[in-house]
Amino acid sequence: MSGNINVQGYLNTVNAPWGELFYKLVWHNIECEGKKILDFGSGFGITADYYAKSNDVTAIEPNEELLKHRFCNNEYRQIVGGIEKLNEAPNQSYDVIICHNVLEYLDNRRVLLCKFARILKPDGFLSIVKHNKAGKIMHKAVFEYKINEALELINNGNAVSENFGVINEYDICELEKYCEGYFEIDKIYGVRMFFALQRNELKMESDWISKMYKLECAAEEIPEFRNIAYFQHVILKRK
Repeated sequence: MSGNINVQGYLNTVNAPWGELFYKLVWHNIECEGKKILDFGSGFGITADYYAKSNDVTAIEPNEELLKHRFCNNEYRQIVGGIEKLNEAPNQSYDVIICHNVLEYLDNRRVLLCKFARILKPDGFLSIVKHNKAGKIMHKAVFEYKINEALELINNGNAVSENFGVINEYDICELEKYCEGYFEIDKIYGVRMFFALQRNELKMESDWISKMYKLECAAEEIPEFRNIAYFQHVILKRK
């Protein structure tokens, strides 16, 4: 991720209970140990640092301001740069590629997925977390009570993140087109279906994370709930 980023706002979100729950929900569907992992668009390195406890992890991130605050409790290789750095990786060099909330900020999505396909092992998988417009509309209308902005999103407007700017969203059908010939979808999970719609004071309760984690996990593959999640976590396998 690059450009004008609200670093402090991003850090505040990460350190809040809802930030902790987001990562907990995403990570539980990427079980890895003793694997070679690439985290592309690694941001603060939260995910890279987590998996570096028991894996060989390389992280790529273009924004040097984010890297000043990166998490590095565990050892992993950090590369400063973008898509061009993928050209340096040998063919079939990674077991897992992680690319979370990154494609929304790229124009050359199919090019990126082509490069991922080259460096991913045949039995490996790609983990993508994407924004979901239906979830954004629910959040605007219910939690933020910004009816006009919800209507604008329904009428094909783009959401704006206070931390990263304009979010150029894409749906699952578009993702399949970007991946055509390279990957096929294995699993789709909903993330943040319920917990972002609750009042923030409830999220400070001591058992809130554990209760909401159970609820979100129970519903994450149910299409009716997954389709209105704020984020969708997509696991893709090599063709």
